[in-house]
Amino acid sequence: KQYLQENNIEVIPTYMIAGKELVNEKEKGNWTKKKNIPEVTNTWHNYMVKKVIQDFQNCVLQISESPYDENNVSSMPAVHYEFPHGYHQEFGVERFRIPEAMFDPSVAPVRGGIVGNTMLGVGHIVTTSVGMCDPDVRPALYGSVVVTGGNSFMQGFPERLNRDLSMRIPSSMRLKLISANGSAERRFGSWIGGSILASIGTFQQMWISSQEYEEAGKGQIDRKCP
Repeated sequence: KQYLQENNIEVIPTYMIAGKELVNEKEKGNWTKKKNIPEVTNTWHNYMVKKVIQDFQNCVLQISESPYDENNVSSMPAVHYEFPHGYHQEFGVERFRIPEAMFDPSVAPVRGGIVGNTMLGVGHIVTTSVGMCDPDVRPALYGSVVVTGGNSFMQGFPERLNRDLSMRIPSSMRLKLISANGSAERRFGSWIGGSILASIGTFQQMWISSQEYEEAGKGQIDRKCP
């Protein structure tokens, strides 16, 4: 989103567009706004804007299998993309540069006082999280790294994560990434997993009601989930 704003590329959600005219590449979109658009909340409007950005992300962006090198990616073919309101252009090295910040935050521009190199990349987050667990369970965790969520749809995400983790973890550890082929499974993995967990009979013994929490506080969690 920041890249699109900096390059003056409008993101118009489809529900606002009645029609559009053909324009030259990088020329401002010539579109007609729908009449009598129902009043919508800001959250719904932002959701529809986000859908356009997600489509751009999934169609255009690609993560380099190795750390970003402009000389290497400049030889990769550009991808042409047209936004719903008619603006269109080819995206070259930027389609690799934008998502690189997920794995190397130091390349991210300073925004809101947050410096990119103070954040952690995806691979670093995984190894840090596993490192905070008991040493006995770490081999099992590295042996079943689940790749899920919307950002994992970007081309090259599983391959880059596998490379980063292979370089970070001890050679004695067996690394295995689990990535669902179906888009629904990967996009809604946390919800699907939660529903499966909630349907297990024994899991009900771990449920904590609001009344129980109010009476015993966080100590109730330690008692039911030792």
